[in-house]
Amino acid sequence: MSDYLAVLALHGEYADCLDRGEFERWPEFFTEQCEYRIQARENYDAKLPLSTMWLEGRGMLLDRIYGVRETLYHDPYYQRHIVSAPHIIKATDGGIQAETNYLVIRTKRDKFSELFNVGRYIDSMERTEAGLKFRSRACVFDSEWIRNSIIYPI
Repeated sequence: MSDYLAVLALHGEYADCLDRGEFERWPEFFTEQCEYRIQARENYDAKLPLSTMWLEGRGMLLDRIYGVRETLYHDPYYQRHIVSAPHIIKATDGGIQAETNYLVIRTKRDKFSELFNVGRYIDSMERTEAGLKFRSRACVFDSEWIRNSIIYPI
């Protein structure tokens, strides 16, 4: 049960970080040698590498956040994550593999909230002295379509 609670806590803290717009903290949820992907379900199921976003290593995550804050011009919006209970696939002394459904709602300041992205997280987490961290996180979204573009992490 402690693995389940640890995964649940990690997911809660991760979603809270993104929902508050504290993007500078986002890379801290990952190991140094990590992988983060946002990929359509069709490509994932067909084992095709094409991804909407594919970042390798914490340095690339930091670059993404710098881009979001300093160089990308976009219409700002809020995100709200709704995350299901995790399904632990495998747990070992070294880490945990789990899948979790997610739903992201986007709200622009002058518009109604809208369903933005729906799918599942496919996670490989590593046990560290600081607690669980993502070794890899694949955000596999169900639709082939993305409304506008993905600016913030999912």
